[in-house]
Amino acid sequence: MPKMPQSSPLHTSSNHTIAAAPRAERSGEAVLSTIRQMAAELGFAHIGVASIDLQSAESGLLAWLAAGFHGDMHYMAAHGLKRARPAELVPGTVSVITARMDYLPATTPPDWRTHERARQLAAGEAVISLYARGRDYHKVMRQRLQQLAQAIAAHVGTLGHRVFTDSAPVLEVELASRSGLGWRGKHTLLVNKQAGSTFFLGEIYIDMALPATPATSAHCGNCQACISACPTGAIVAPWRLDARRCISYLTIEHAGSIPPELRPLIGNRIYGCDDCQLACPWNKFAQRSPLPDFAPRHGLQSAQLLQLWQWDEATFLQRTEGSPIRRIGYTRWLRNLAVALGNALRQSSAPHACTTTSTIAASAPNNAAGNTPTPTNLAAHITAALQSRAQHPEALVREHVQWALAQRQSPPSAPSTLYNTPT
Repeated sequence: MPKMPQSSPLHTSSNHTIAAAPRAERSGEAVLSTIRQMAAELGFAHIGVASIDLQSAESGLLAWLAAGFHGDMHYMAAHGLKRARPAELVPGTVSVITARMDYLPATTPPDWRTHERARQLAAGEAVISLYARGRDYHKVMRQRLQQLAQAIAAHVGTLGHRVFTDSAPVLEVELASRSGLGWRGKHTLLVNKQAGSTFFLGEIYIDMALPATPATSAHCGNCQACISACPTGAIVAPWRLDARRCISYLTIEHAGSIPPELRPLIGNRIYGCDDCQLACPWNKFAQRSPLPDFAPRHGLQSAQLLQLWQWDEATFLQRTEGSPIRRIGYTRWLRNLAVALGNALRQSSAPHACTTTSTIAASAPNNAAGNTPTPTNLAAHITAALQSRAQHPEALVREHVQWALAQRQSPPSAPSTLYNTPT
């Protein structure tokens, strides 16, 4: 995640034809209506405006940091309370425009949650979080937020601004909830009645006063589906997440060894985790994106573990170009795959191995006609694949490969996905 300087001034955009002209006097509501029209043309689904007074959120932020729930994400604490003080982070900020952009591909089937849960139970599948299968959202959102800011400047005259999307010390969910884009779910993600939670958030800090849009009420009620669904128990209480146990943190943000006690719970998730979103009943309303950027690349929506395990570093870099996956690097990629293969090995070595493990056969080495492994010899193919990297030059990879190989003798663990049936 890019690091911000201690204070970042607003950039100035202006209508090139009236570059020296003062800001036009326009009604705030009229300007906001125009902004929403421009945003829709750029692929944004929802626009709100938040004030910059986030003082009431400071105590919660400090308590979360004090508990150590941020783990190795030291950038979360690096800027003190500037996360909750927009005008200190970016001097001159008066209002914050918040934006939602849906990311489910247009081709996503109606039963996508059922499909994704089935893949999690198939040992050979390599499960990558839905948001990460296409183009890097940082690039898409940042570019379109900048285009929106420039369009606003062309409409009002000059505009001091700075755009953000998960790229700076910004309380994104807090700003989004206060501006009516949704409410904070018990999993800590933003939830919207019309769109669930499968969307990205972005912000434009501006030096122009706009009327704040009203917050919406929460609609989680007594539902605990997201808490029950978390494989590692990372949601330690409603609205309280211990990132150190979160699979997304472990497979993306965490640079070192994955705690051995958590490895079996990761299953076949190799980059991120969608379990809490798959369980959330509101995601039956999840919206499809009109943008082609989030369409899956390189078959990542149906990738197999052994298929990805065969990638060398050059292939990894080529296949992840323009993808958020590249940020973890090849070593962590192999680390994550080794854990998933170890879990697949344990499952396929069980006396009555589930037939879902047979999906790994399609990508097993030497799978020419007559050599496709059967459920009875899947474990041998997984073992051979792991042994091929047992002497990998990176100690992190070797450690996780050795753990994975040891899983052939381990008893199978119970399914880690404990969903309430979504409605």
